[in-house]
Amino acid sequence: MNVRRCAAVLAAVAVLGAATPAAAAPSPSPSQAFPSALYGGKDPKFDGVWRQSLALLAQDTVGVKPAAKSVEWLARQQCADGGFASYRADPTTACDAKTALDTNATAAAVQALTALGGHDAVTGKAVAWLKSVQNKDGGWGYAPGGASDTNSTSVVIGALTAVGEKPEQVEKGGKSPYDALLKLALGCDGDGAGAFAFQPDEKGKLAANADATAAGVLGALGKGMVVKGSRQKEAGEACQDEKTPEQAAANGAAYLTKALAEDGHLTSALPGSDPQPDYGNTADAVLALAAQGDTGQAEKSLRWLEKNSATWAAQNGPAAYAQLIFAAHATGTNPRDFGGADLVQQLNATGPAPQTAEKAQAADEKSDSDPFGVWWYVGVCLVAGVGIGFLFSGRRNRQQL
Repeated sequence: MNVRRCAAVLAAVAVLGAATPAAAAPSPSPSQAFPSALYGGKDPKFDGVWRQSLALLAQDTVGVKPAAKSVEWLARQQCADGGFASYRADPTTACDAKTALDTNATAAAVQALTALGGHDAVTGKAVAWLKSVQNKDGGWGYAPGGASDTNSTSVVIGALTAVGEKPEQVEKGGKSPYDALLKLALGCDGDGAGAFAFQPDEKGKLAANADATAAGVLGALGKGMVVKGSRQKEAGEACQDEKTPEQAAANGAAYLTKALAEDGHLTSALPGSDPQPDYGNTADAVLALAAQGDTGQAEKSLRWLEKNSATWAAQNGPAAYAQLIFAAHATGTNPRDFGGADLVQQLNATGPAPQTAEKAQAADEKSDSDPFGVWWYVGVCLVAGVGIGFLFSGRRNRQQL
């Protein structure tokens, strides 16, 4: 949602690689150079804005009010022209021609800050920037001017929808984002029928890509990372060559259903290694199927994630927990009881405490003047220390490699 959901995709572009995993600590230690407001503890160079956006959006989705300083950190990452880079270590330094602006990070930040509310100026400038770098085919690449790809185009569609824009009316050269997506959708003959490609290869041919297909289904439906699945259908429909966004979404969902049917999950393989379960892209596929209304396979694959994704999420941190929360939310599953785990608590522990917890801590500190205040507070801290020892962090739909 990575949608970002977009890790395998971003790797294909050789920009981000998968989703940079986050650390095993709830928040960066004082010895690290990473901001204390940031979720996850590993180097945010390639995914800071992405994972922060997913973390805050996931918290908002489940009714948690994020720490004010974490929201402020995200908003301050914006450059003066409206775009966001993957990460700026010093946001007080003005962006320049060397600042690598990122459509995915910008679109994710728009979705998060729009959901949180109160940031219309920031999101307005961000959307204006996204429109300014739209390609003539109607789509977007990861970096401004880069060839359009399914994942980047889809996450931008999610941002446009979030702010109330109609994606079909956002055109460049007479082409809308849906025109770009339809050019990246495979036909109904041959291998990968109905899937989306990430981008055409050097010869202009399209190859099915499961991660791109999950993103493409959401994009073709005009959806962002947070969806509430319908219950219209129980199985993917047969592929049809009708060139409309709605049919492209249905075709992509049918492809995903078939890909998930055997094992309940998608697989990935790095060169020279055996295929492995692809947890991040499976979560994205669940989200896409739920959005399309193909709930039967979505729920089966979510059950697989409940049983098998704990280690992956712990290793990869904030964005991984967010992806699972989005998938659970889309299927009507309680993310606080996800295979016996509380995804919300695990996500919260990778960064600053939510605002309700912040207020409680402030009240405790004020009680120091009470004869019993200090010792009571020490006791609470000792107990809390036991509870958070197992927490982790990490990044996007993007360790989905």
